[in-house]
Amino acid sequence: MTDDVLRYTAFTTTPAGGNPAGIVLDASALGAADMLAIAAGLGYSESAFVTPGPDASDERAYTVRYFSPKAEVSFCGHATVAAAVALAERRGTGGYLFHTQAGEVPVSVERDGGVLRATLTSVAPHIEDVAGDDLTEALAALDWPAADLDPALPPRIAYAGARHLVLAAATRQRLADLAYDFERLAALMRRLDLTTVQLVWREDEATFHVRDPFPVGGVVEDPVTGAAAAAFGAYLRELGLVPPAAELTLYQGADMGRPGELAVSLREGDPRVRVSGAAVPIP
Repeated sequence: MTDDVLRYTAFTTTPAGGNPAGIVLDASALGAADMLAIAAGLGYSESAFVTPGPDASDERAYTVRYFSPKAEVSFCGHATVAAAVALAERRGTGGYLFHTQAGEVPVSVERDGGVLRATLTSVAPHIEDVAGDDLTEALAALDWPAADLDPALPPRIAYAGARHLVLAAATRQRLADLAYDFERLAALMRRLDLTTVQLVWREDEATFHVRDPFPVGGVVEDPVTGAAAAAFGAYLRELGLVPPAAELTLYQGADMGRPGELAVSLREGDPRVRVSGAAVPIP
């Protein structure tokens, strides 16, 4: 069964960088238990399983399910980018439509200097406040003093297909020093229905460094996280921290030895967030 699993890494142009994902381009014969077993066997933060879309006549529409090693997740950005690039290599560049548990996600793929880049458009995003007790518990699990937070970027829960707790570090050193209580943070995340915790440090107005603990998925940290990038773009715009139309760059994975780069695009008048990146096969 796993002979049909492709391995790609997203948000990078080199197999040694970015976030690896397993991809099954024809998962029609697989049940949920099969998909979970494949994802667990791979050990990547998520894998994507592709089947024909609801309208069989639309050859560019697909149903996509995402599994971490521990559970199914509603949406995954890096596996979306990886799956779209894998499809484009076999079926051509242009637009695709992914039907996910979170909703419809349009994806376009183009060739840029010999590398395929995919751009996903998120479902409608939103943000919400974080209860004081929940914030206190999150900081305790991370072993982050409240004084290490950046007051200019307040804690919030952000959603653009999956829920993420956004916490901003005041310094790059604080972001780099990540050693947290795995089970304690996982328990809080399960209670709040969080997919990751989006830890960020702002380098300048349009450049951010990010990290994403992912204990609920069975891994300590997600290397490069497209779903969280989309949620973070919505967070920044809704709080007025960037203009309504903005082009942002997020760097992630360097602290894990798998550097990746995400481009986040906000368009005035469109609440959705676009996240772009390259993807390449893993030999």
